[in-house]
Amino acid sequence: MTVAQEMETLLKGAFAPSKLEIINDSAKHSGHSGDDGSGESHFTIVIESEHFSGVSRLNRQRMIIGALGDIPGQRVHALAIKASAPDE
Repeated sequence: MTVAQEMETLLKGAFAPSKLEIINDSAKHSGHSGDDGSGESHFTIVIESEHFSGVSRLNRQRMIIGALGDIPGQRVHALAIKASAPDE
């Protein structure tokens, strides 16, 4: 299972998102700091879920990072997060 697939599974289980995109940005960072050569070092997550209604942007990011366990910072160098509630 790729890191992207693992993130998708974890996020679907935690948030039942109405929208989820996991974009691998690693090719844009080839040879830069944090590029471990795996092709899975930099990602953008776009997620929409009811779980984020009434939750601040910072707490949404904390929720997502928490759901991903050891992936951010350990197995993925950079993670951009765009989290929203359906009514936004």
